[in-house]
Amino acid sequence: MQSRLERQIAFILEIDKLKHIFRQSRLIGSERFENDAEHTWHLTIMAVLLAEHAESAQLDMLTVLKMLLIHDLVEIDAGDTFAYDDKGLEDKYEREQAAAIRLFGMLPDDQGDEFHRLWEQFEERQTDEAKFAAAIDRLQPVLFNYENKGQSWREHGITSDRVLARNAQIAEGSTELWRYVERLIEQAVKQGFFNEKGE
Repeated sequence: MQSRLERQIAFILEIDKLKHIFRQSRLIGSERFENDAEHTWHLTIMAVLLAEHAESAQLDMLTVLKMLLIHDLVEIDAGDTFAYDDKGLEDKYEREQAAAIRLFGMLPDDQGDEFHRLWEQFEERQTDEAKFAAAIDRLQPVLFNYENKGQSWREHGITSDRVLARNAQIAEGSTELWRYVERLIEQAVKQGFFNEKGE
């Protein structure tokens, strides 16, 4: 029987695998794809900096940061699902739920239960904290794509209307950040960062 500390250390070692899960977004000005650990680090910094723009002025920022830190851990088992992959999105929740059960089950029960609840909270986007965390999670790839002149959008034939539809929920967490994204997409269209025929 593992001790509490041994279970925590085992989990810590297991989540190092997040560094090997690569996303569809490339690092700004680079050909290398971003990994999930880099994505997580960037999101937590963004949340701290941009909290003043949240829709709710009464956010529990520790909860926001915990959600951002753990929300992609499930991709260790489930893999990264591209945001515009309609087929992959069909069973995404089921794959990730199985991963959450295994990964968070490695922890002592109280911590595993907390992490699972936080992951579910993030996925459901019902609380102010989850809405803001999700807004930050959606904002970052838009920023990367814009700075890379639409590289991932063009490679996958993603049109501006799909980007707007996918990211409209940013407004639930921050109308100010959503207005910024709308302006950014408008600029991206003008600069030819999209193949608007989706070819």
